[in-house]
Amino acid sequence: MVQVFVTGGTFDKEYNFITGELYFKDTHLKEMFDRGRCTIDIDVKTLMMLDSLEMTDADREIILHSCKNSNSKSIVITHGTDRVVKTATALAALKIDKTIVLTGAMVPYAFGTSSDGFFNLGSAVAFSQSLPTGVYVVMNGRYFNWDNVRKNRKTGNFEEINEEE
Repeated sequence: MVQVFVTGGTFDKEYNFITGELYFKDTHLKEMFDRGRCTIDIDVKTLMMLDSLEMTDADREIILHSCKNSNSKSIVITHGTDRVVKTATALAALKIDKTIVLTGAMVPYAFGTSSDGFFNLGSAVAFSQSLPTGVYVVMNGRYFNWDNVRKNRKTGNFEEINEEE
């Protein structure tokens, strides 16, 4: 079974057509797994719905506690991209014997075909079942070790720290 923890991030944001603001209503993951015709055993649990820029250490502790106490060896966490590496670093410090994959989106799933969320979620689920024990960030069809990844703020893509800019 793959345990999926929802924390919010752009992944699950909705667009308010009146105010032009992004907000949270509910997670889209069940719909995404249904649309993707996912046939593996997946348990989705919403831990929080917030932008990672607003995530506190107390929020991060909820994620750590949930991962540590999960019965699953494969965990996927949907997370905002701005602070995903900070959470990955905190999870790696736990040194738990599980494969934990954090993923996010640059464009909300609710925006339809322009969103990268669907692709990133599928990649994360696949990598969570195939990578060895450890903590990873999965974006743009690639996986990165927790300690060798950054968000390139110019391109909006994730990359290894030692890659040329």
